[in-house]
Amino acid sequence: MKTFLKKRLNSISYVIKGMIILMLTEDSVKVQSVIFLIFTILGLSLDISADDWKWQLFCFALLFTAEGLNTAIEKLCNFIHPTQHPKIGFIKDISAGAVGFATFFNIIIAILIYEKYV
Repeated sequence: MKTFLKKRLNSISYVIKGMIILMLTEDSVKVQSVIFLIFTILGLSLDISADDWKWQLFCFALLFTAEGLNTAIEKLCNFIHPTQHPKIGFIKDISAGAVGFATFFNIIIAILIYEKYV
């Protein structure tokens, strides 16, 4: 049982380390963090509903997740094939496209949330 708990605690430390690395090294995550902060302040200022908070938090969780996976895929591609290659470029484009989808739908949901408050 102690080994299981120790492994879980180690896993949490890796999670936190990964989150910190993303926050400190990726410009897009820095920008998204500022936008998240702005929308958090806006949500508090306009006293949005609990359901709207759930949607907003879900959207940002989805965006940060997509960005983290995109970053991991790009780093892995660069490690495997450091020079430009059409197949690697294709993989990176698809990965970036996933972030694009998350961003697009975040914008739509933000409009749906905030249109009734302003």
